[in-house]
Amino acid sequence: MAAPDLKRRAPVPWVAMYHSVSDCSDDPYRITVTPERLEKQLTWLRRRGLRGVSMAELLAARARGEGRDLVGLTFDDGYADFLTGALPVLRRQGCNATLFVLPGRLGGDNAWDPLGPRKPLLTADGIRRAAGEGVEIGSHGLTHVDLTRAEDSTLKAETVESRAALAELLGTEVDGFCYPYGTVDRRAVDAVGEAGYSYACAIDPGPLNGPHALPRVHVGQDDHTVRLFLKYRLHRLRRRPVEGLR
Repeated sequence: MAAPDLKRRAPVPWVAMYHSVSDCSDDPYRITVTPERLEKQLTWLRRRGLRGVSMAELLAARARGEGRDLVGLTFDDGYADFLTGALPVLRRQGCNATLFVLPGRLGGDNAWDPLGPRKPLLTADGIRRAAGEGVEIGSHGLTHVDLTRAEDSTLKAETVESRAALAELLGTEVDGFCYPYGTVDRRAVDAVGEAGYSYACAIDPGPLNGPHALPRVHVGQDDHTVRLFLKYRLHRLRRRPVEGLR
């Protein structure tokens, strides 16, 4: 079998970044969409022949030279409202997603957001329930630390130990990582690769490229049809092709 051509480049896949799905009346960081807004956004995708899937499904399809009708749906932080706000909408729309969680904060809250409001995070049982529904579970680190500012010991814990903790919790390997705050540099990318993840999501990785520095597009409550269209079209125009993807 021929070795994969790691130098090959392909148009960057469109990956949407969500966080909390619940009431957004108190949302200083603009990380929340209502279930109704999410439903309309996924309906917009489906009407254009696109389907939201997990990163695992998206990247597997791209590796086969397929999947141009797929978009990645990711949910950061592992909020408990994923089960009540997001999952029912995903099921109605025939979509799937990747949920990036924090095994060092199981059942805790988003203490890293000083302005609040406090939002509960999934427990271990909640994460297992999401996985049992077919949702891909990935690591968001242990405790939501900016990896570009972390000491070596912390960087290792946030990458290696979070993967091990999730593997024990789920009874399966964990392939995906998501950089907290979206911040990334070469040191963080190398640490994630060395920890054994096959891919990692950022927001805007700048000059970094490859499966461990995948860009995403923030999707929020104010993203109606016109804004979604512009974000979808401009994403490929503004992003460089990704090395190692077909």
